[in-house]
Amino acid sequence: MPALKRLDQLLSNLGYCSRKEARYLLKDKRVTIKGEFAKSPALKVDPATVRVDGEALDSPDGILVMLNKPLGYVCSHDNNEGMRIYDLLPERWEFRNPKIVSVGRLDKDTSGLILVTDDTKLVHQLTSPKHHVDKVYQVTVDSPLQADIIDAFAKGVVLGEGAEKCLPAKMEIISDNVANVTLNEGKYHQVRRMFAACGYHVEALHRSQFGEYKLQDLAQGEWRNLFV
Repeated sequence: MPALKRLDQLLSNLGYCSRKEARYLLKDKRVTIKGEFAKSPALKVDPATVRVDGEALDSPDGILVMLNKPLGYVCSHDNNEGMRIYDLLPERWEFRNPKIVSVGRLDKDTSGLILVTDDTKLVHQLTSPKHHVDKVYQVTVDSPLQADIIDAFAKGVVLGEGAEKCLPAKMEIISDNVANVTLNEGKYHQVRRMFAACGYHVEALHRSQFGEYKLQDLAQGEWRNLFV
């Protein structure tokens, strides 16, 4: 038996309206339950039976999406920081409760895979240092890569004087200036700082994999629902 939820709270939590505004959706005959117009915002309902404007509720069981973040976008809710990854997602999602958040961050100058969810437990599971979730980056640097950097990454790079040593990371040199790097830490600007410590400047940084999730053919700026 599915859990029943109060209609106005359900609509509010999914970002359709505030709890007070729910009555107006009902008054305008925009909400149905099992094909019948809803009459009371206090009614307890199965989310699967509710329709708004004839459409099933948007992701009532939660959100987990994979987004191919373009350059220039920030992983912030603050409109003052410029173009946000949330601007690429349905507007309604920003009004949901729990709030959607990115799993970790990619800075403005990094592209690629970012996960967005409203599942706080999943965020902790994927970002906690205890769980050692692998992340794969394609890195382009300013000069030809020397083979000794593979051993340096495997031993753990020290990011600067007095800095803590990074955990071992795996590197595969793809071409003269391009490598794939796999690591399971999330220090501030870690990949760029690791290369800088070895004498290279990162010119382009792209994340292709986060744990079990891979971008594959997902186009830049597009997103894919992982709750299927």
